[in-house]
This record gives sequence, structure tokens and C-alpha cells, in this order.
Amino acid sequence: MKELIRRRKRLKNKFKNCERIFAAWTSIGHPSITEIFCKAPFDFVGIDIEHSTISQEQSQRIIASAQAFGSLCLPRVASHNMEMMKRLMDSGADGLIVPMVDTPEQVEQIIEWSKYSPLGKRSFGIARAQGYGFDFQEYARSWNDSSIVIAQIESVNAVENIEAILSFEEIDGVMIGPYDISSSLGIPGQLDHPKVKKVCRDVIESCRKNKKSCGTQNTVPDSSSINKNFAEGFNFVVLASDIFALWKWTERMGEHMKTLKS
Repeated sequence: MKELIRRRKRLKNKFKNCERIFAAWTSIGHPSITEIFCKAPFDFVGIDIEHSTISQEQSQRIIASAQAFGSLCLPRVASHNMEMMKRLMDSGADGLIVPMVDTPEQVEQIIEWSKYSPLGKRSFGIARAQGYGFDFQEYARSWNDSSIVIAQIESVNAVENIEAILSFEEIDGVMIGPYDISSSLGIPGQLDHPKVKKVCRDVIESCRKNKKSCGTQNTVPDSSSINKNFAEGFNFVVLASDIFALWKWTERMGEHMKTLKS
């Protein structure tokens, strides 16, 4: 438990100091994928519960695999749901990524659900996170200061409220969702549209001004595109995902097969 808490605090400080952070992303509910990811020095593994069929039980196995291999795990919840957040935290998650955070009132609710008193109202339980009771005191004492909360900025409303959202000390960083922002602007899927680019720049600038980490997902990562992310002002990058890796591999193999069959 002591080593896990140290790793959490180390990552939390990296967010606080806006250092470069790299994440893997899994949408397939088998821990073998996480074990493979953790052979590389990722800072954390994200679980995409929002857009996958990954269950609570599968999430716990993925969390355990990430931590066993020296990494950390931040699940992205499917919605603003206290029960889901509580069960993921009790399963041992090192924090949470919360989608569609639009208002300061929603941030207050997330803090209330995810932090223990006096910061919030998270209820106390005995589960994997607390070492099934053996590490209860140490976990409870350290949780508020070591756990990580990332808010996803995915709408015009969120961008309009970005200064208020970033004003909460408990928010360790934000992650921009350009696809949903484009939809919110009425130009769905047009990620290179000047309006989408401007909105993303506004969020990056607000993060810079407020000394908050700002992240993005790079769907086809290589050295050039990752350096471009950093040059744009992002300091943490999710490097594609298992789905993207399989998609692009299958796409390449399909082209090879078409060529070889002709």
C-alpha cells in the first residue's frame, strides 16, 4: 500500500507541475491487454467504461493488473453516477476521469462523491482499495491528497465555464474531447474546423494560465504527432487505444492482402 500511495502522489505531482504524462487506453475488458501496455513506461492506464462493454468486475481486474505491473489506473466512468464512481474507487482505482463536465456545480458534485470528509462525502467501505481492511487507515488518510480527478471538456458550455471548472483545487487536470466539442458547435466530426481549433486553444490557454494540466488523445501516435501535441500546449497525451491499434493493424493487413491477392 505504501508504494502504491507513493506512485499516486508522484503522478498527482506530475499533473500539478504540468509535466509530460503518457497514458495507455483500454476499451477491451481483458487484463492481458493492460499487462502488455505496462511493459512500456506509461504513467497510467485509462479504462474506457463510457464507450465500451467493460463491466465492474472486468474493471477491477484491469485496475489490479495495472497496479501489479507498476502503473496506475484511472477509469473513465460512463456518466455522473455516484454508485459507479464509488464501486470503481473501492475496486482500487487511483482516481477518476469524468466525461461531459460542463459546470462548476457538476465539479462540486464530483468532489462530493469522490473525496472523503471534510472535502467530500464519499462513504467508507472495506474492499480491495482498502486491502480488505488491512490497509484501511492508511488508505483513508491518504486518499484525498493522492487521488486524481480529471474532468473532460466536451461542450461549448464547458468551455464557457472553463475558468470556474479550473478554479477547483481538487481538479488535477482536464482532457479535451474535440469530437463532442465539434458536435456541440454544430459541425460534428469537423475537427480541423477553425471554430473547433479556437475552442481547443481557449481551453489550453486557460489551463496554462491556471497552471492546470491539459490532455488529449492522439489516435495515430508517432514522435512527430506527439511533439505537435506538446507544441500545441498539451502536457499529457493518451496514446491511441487497444481498439485503435487493432483497427490500424487490420487496415494495414487488409491492404497487404489485397495487394498480394492481385
